[in-house]
Amino acid sequence: MKYKVILENSKEGVAASVPGLPGCHSQGETEPEALQNIAEAIQDYLAVAAELSKNKTVKEIEVAESYFA
Repeated sequence: MKYKVILENSKEGVAASVPGLPGCHSQGETEPEALQNIAEAIQDYLAVAAELSKNKTVKEIEVAESYFA
């Protein structure tokens, strides 16, 4: 899967967040480190979401992608 990640310079290095996954944030001293850390954060986020959705009805839908300026 691919996720859009927002990178921002911070006092600690580079902050990373995923707009499509509220609350999914990480950071690193460098951009490559921040990207590696956010990839791990995404995996953890999705694992928790899967655990929370056990024994619930889950459906997938497709939504056309749109871009905002």
